[in-house]
Amino acid sequence: MTYSIVARDKKTGEFGVAVQSHYFQVSPAVPWALAGVGAVATQSHVNLSYGPLGLELLQAGYSAEQALKALTAGDPRAEVRQCAIVDAAGNVAAHTGRKCIPAAGHIVGDGFSCQANLMEKATVWGAMAEAFTSTDAPLAERMMAALEAAEAEGGDIRGKQSAAMLVVAAAGTGRSWDDRIIDLRVEDAAEPLLELRRLLRIKRAYMMAGVADDLEEKGDVDGAIAKLQEALAIAPEMVELRFMAGVTMASAGDLDGGCALVAEAVRKNARWVEMLHRLATVDLVRPEVASAIEARLNPSPASK
Repeated sequence: MTYSIVARDKKTGEFGVAVQSHYFQVSPAVPWALAGVGAVATQSHVNLSYGPLGLELLQAGYSAEQALKALTAGDPRAEVRQCAIVDAAGNVAAHTGRKCIPAAGHIVGDGFSCQANLMEKATVWGAMAEAFTSTDAPLAERMMAALEAAEAEGGDIRGKQSAAMLVVAAAGTGRSWDDRIIDLRVEDAAEPLLELRRLLRIKRAYMMAGVADDLEEKGDVDGAIAKLQEALAIAPEMVELRFMAGVTMASAGDLDGGCALVAEAVRKNARWVEMLHRLATVDLVRPEVASAIEARLNPSPASK
């Protein structure tokens, strides 16, 4: 009793699934994806095996259509299932059983499928497809737009409860923790899509901070600072990003700018001062830089 989208991004080759439902903890049930292989959404009296088995069939060389036919052919209750699959070539197949609770249906497009059941209106999946294809953004944000369009069209007739989004890389590295680019879950919320949108924004900010870490390790401190500032612009409320950017700037010689950011973090939580000490003890911040920052944060009476 859910609406979802499965998709492959033509530009990046990434695979994704996004879903919202009036169902507690939809994340372990509907979205399945494997880097370099494809993605599956399984829902409506959900048969959980469709997810892992679908991916195994794709790995074995089945196309999306062949995999879907194999899944439904072996399921005596296929008439109550709904499933969509996209494969590594961008081929898409979808199934809506004739006994799925109305309004139920799907629409297949170029590299994606939108599907829904137990909707208020039969226009939900069409609205999702329109939003997905008309949004100029990365895959995750396009899928987010599709979910929001579904809800605007009436969504699940029972209401809303949980949501999830999964995006994996175009090619597998053998390191699943690296291949899973975005994995967001809203298990129970009054407004799951608002929370999913917020989490996606914060995820983008921390992804940018990760780029900054890589640049700093390579010696490009100016580039790292620029990326940290971009991260702050995306999620200005994240105090940790403010602290990280401030310490990096101070370490690079911009003591005034860096201390201003660290001070903002300390005003939110004084324990960031202790964090500064601990970073210095393991040489993640030079002791003289930590001392200079703390001196700015707590000036002596004579220096006031």
